[in-house]
Amino acid sequence: MQANFVNPFLTSSLHVIETLIQIKPVVGQLSVKTIHYTEDYVWLKIGIMGQMSKDVLFGFPETVAFRMVSGMMGGYPVSHFDELCQSAVGELGNMISGNASTLLYQQGIEVDITPPHLVNGTAYAWGGQVFSIPLLIDTIGEFNIYISA
Repeated sequence: MQANFVNPFLTSSLHVIETLIQIKPVVGQLSVKTIHYTEDYVWLKIGIMGQMSKDVLFGFPETVAFRMVSGMMGGYPVSHFDELCQSAVGELGNMISGNASTLLYQQGIEVDITPPHLVNGTAYAWGGQVFSIPLLIDTIGEFNIYISA
């Protein structure tokens, strides 16, 4: 995976998460791996189209989603993955991907993003190799970004 494609997603996710919930994520070990569908996880897919064609998956436990959305909403308690929570998770993925596409454009790589889509194990080919960007967010948990290879 080319660093000029991964770095904008890393930079964007650090900026967006810190701006929204006022906690700076710590970057874990970047790697290439195979991911497998896990039912207790929230999976959000955003497609990248244009000069590069990739899928970006955001994967994290449901409890992390609740804490992230609560942080985005100024501490409002969230305990169900209802429409409001789903919308906030989708917007988080949209903000990270949109910001990353702007950074890519500044590098001369023109891309567009698809609307965010919550997926389950049957809606994505989970067995492929992905580039993994794990982010550890204090008091929230682990938030993973996967970019198709």
